[in-house]
Amino acid sequence: MRRRIRPLAGALRRSPLLISFALGSTLVGLTPWLGVASTAPGGHGPAPRPAPGAFTQQTAKQSPHHGVAPAEAMEPTAPVLDRTGWTVTASDQETVGENGRAANVLDGDPATLWHSKWTGTPAPLPHSITLDMHRTAVVSALVYRPRATGTNGRVGEYSISVSADGTHWGSPVATGTLADDGSAKTLGFAPQGARFVRLTAVSEAGGRGPWSSAAELDLLGDPGTPAATVDLPRTGWTATAGDEETARENGRAANVLDGDAATIWHSRWSGTPAPLPHTITLDLHRTTAVSALVYQPRKDGPNGRAGTYSITTSTDGTTFGAPVSTGTWRDDDTVKTATFTRTVNARSVRLTVTREAGDRGPWTSAAEMRLSGPADPAVHGSWSRITGFPLVPVATAVLPGDKLLAWSAYAVDRFGGSNGYTQTAILDLKTGKVTQRRIDNTGHDMFCPGIAMLADGRVLVTGGSNAEKASIYDPATDSWSATTSMNIARGYQAMTLLSTGDAFVLGGSWSGAAGDKAGEVWSPDTRTWRRLPGVSAVPAMTADPRGAYRADNHMWLYATSGGKVLQLGPSKQMNWITTTGDGSITSAGPRADSQDAMTGNAVAYDIGKLLTLGGSPAYENTPATRRAYTVDIAGDQVRAARTGDMDHARAFGNSVVLPDGKVAVFGGQAYPVPFSDATSVLTPEIWDPATGRFTPLATMAIPRNYHSVANLLPDGRIFSGGGGLCGDCATNHADGAVFTPPYLLNTDGSAKPRPVITDGVPPRAAAGTTLTISTEKPVTSFVLMRAAAATHSTDNDQRRVPLTSSPTRAGTYKVTIPSDKGAALPGTYMLFALDAHGVPSVARFITVY
Repeated sequence: MRRRIRPLAGALRRSPLLISFALGSTLVGLTPWLGVASTAPGGHGPAPRPAPGAFTQQTAKQSPHHGVAPAEAMEPTAPVLDRTGWTVTASDQETVGENGRAANVLDGDPATLWHSKWTGTPAPLPHSITLDMHRTAVVSALVYRPRATGTNGRVGEYSISVSADGTHWGSPVATGTLADDGSAKTLGFAPQGARFVRLTAVSEAGGRGPWSSAAELDLLGDPGTPAATVDLPRTGWTATAGDEETARENGRAANVLDGDAATIWHSRWSGTPAPLPHTITLDLHRTTAVSALVYQPRKDGPNGRAGTYSITTSTDGTTFGAPVSTGTWRDDDTVKTATFTRTVNARSVRLTVTREAGDRGPWTSAAEMRLSGPADPAVHGSWSRITGFPLVPVATAVLPGDKLLAWSAYAVDRFGGSNGYTQTAILDLKTGKVTQRRIDNTGHDMFCPGIAMLADGRVLVTGGSNAEKASIYDPATDSWSATTSMNIARGYQAMTLLSTGDAFVLGGSWSGAAGDKAGEVWSPDTRTWRRLPGVSAVPAMTADPRGAYRADNHMWLYATSGGKVLQLGPSKQMNWITTTGDGSITSAGPRADSQDAMTGNAVAYDIGKLLTLGGSPAYENTPATRRAYTVDIAGDQVRAARTGDMDHARAFGNSVVLPDGKVAVFGGQAYPVPFSDATSVLTPEIWDPATGRFTPLATMAIPRNYHSVANLLPDGRIFSGGGGLCGDCATNHADGAVFTPPYLLNTDGSAKPRPVITDGVPPRAAAGTTLTISTEKPVTSFVLMRAAAATHSTDNDQRRVPLTSSPTRAGTYKVTIPSDKGAALPGTYMLFALDAHGVPSVARFITVY
């Protein structure tokens, strides 16, 4: 049976878990401090050097709205693997000045440790330590517990590699940067079969010296989230079972393939029940690459839920090999996925159940069964390795210079209170390095904020835990400063830049007194806020049962000409907002037949054209919807219509518009519960405006739900990360990954040739300007993609602006920026060129004013 690991819940709080619903970083440049080694008091390595800016866990005054993680979020879905029989080796170890042998990481005693060699001439970084499980198992994460006493040797930059034989090692499956604190950390990667797992420490977290240390190392097994797979079509499949119930009910094996979860296969139970084990075999009637099996338990009762299982495969339906997956599933009705230790070519796949999950009897049942296979990169895209962050990236913003700004709250893994500082990090997209910094000078805890990308490229962040505060990040100087506080304290408010260059804010009853959080406008010229008494938040609220506290959160805003804004959700009622004088808010009609869609989102995929996706009638604990709608704006007229549904219902998902006008949606839950990873959706989808249809993309390795983000990057790929921020829970995801859309890939995963912009994109241009742009090869179109900021599934900054263009001579084009600032909103954009196949160039940054 799967080990219960409540004692490790805190240790595993950054676990890359799944949830059993359907269905892997970066480095920080720290300069090592090369001091003279001497024994520290109490032993265990060289004398400690004071750490600059240590990020230790601090106690915060709790917010009255501090979230409570559900009980299931305190335990990772991935099991902790049994370490019996394991051995460990290290690149070097200290044996003279102390017992710093590698074997100490497996002795179960956090007071002992592995330490790199530090006596005499210390062994230089990097240092590596390798676990040998002496068997092949599906592995999804390494749990690193720093030394219990002292700080020397805490791992900073790291990489993780896996191997089947201990000789052949591929590219790292994960890289990242860890916070300089004593908490245990779970370093996730895409689940895969391996015998050996190697942790390489590239830097010491505090830059105290060329050392590395670890108290304990664990590995997590299969969380049920196979990466980069797709569902295999079941057309033509058949199913047979070792036994089935036909006398007292229709419990035939064929029912697992009928698409109806209300029908089931059940082992024979009438008369003398057939004893365990029970088998059910899927015959694909063709040889296919298979990577995982999906098992859906019956919904009408618990009897026969599969507990302990094994999966074998065959190419002829007669000879079955060694198991490709073994384990024990939890006794609940959620969909389970078993990741294979390797992708296999098979015609038949057999599930053998040796124990009923609840020990209720000698029975086995199943409602539906599916198989997953490797994704085709040219059709479904692909995922990069997991990038570890020293914090949970709850909010992110794309910056010029190919950087991504991220922040969490006062702490790297939790929120609460009004503490006056924020943990931030910057990912350099060119080098893959992450640097961390605590921001104190603004007196602002920027958790749960509103965000607007300003006309000059700076980032305005408002409210949140310090609800009245406002801060500005300037990417040109890499500095934060405070600006005038808002008139109304807010959290979870919505923001957008206006066509005038001012910034508009509305709602936000999560912080401050709940109620009518009317609109305000911030001027970059005066750096002050102006109240808009005519813009009440009430017409824009949902009918959430918790009232304004939840009803005025995360509004979807689209700025148009003349300082006007369309509020198109999440309330089913849409509204026009004016921002001159006292302002006004008037009805723009309903969003077709949509219900309220809180925790859904909206994306501007063309000028005056938006797509809304998912959401649920209330903030939490109500089923999400699969529905999507288009909203078209023509002057003052707004027309909403239902488009194709997503394959999966989603709330807390994130959506990103691509340069070709398609919209990709990532993550989310079918039943939204903050801080939970239950009912996660691991299959992204992409919507095509030409057809109005969604199609699946390659599955994600790590759930992305509440407090997750997604951003379009300047190379046309997408960053997806974060989720959690619930302290000692198992659903903190201090990491991210980059998705490469299919438009960039060939079937074999190699990169397609891309257009290249060679000249003609200035750093700044006025609206209405015609540019002369040169490209390396012929292209067919140009598009502006606004650099955007995301938090809490909402990104009102992103918009796609197609540009009119015409060739002047070979490789040279006249390209015109719209003169209407309601179309090309002032701000920093990424300018892409696209070829005839829809393949985008790497973007050039340009600020439109």
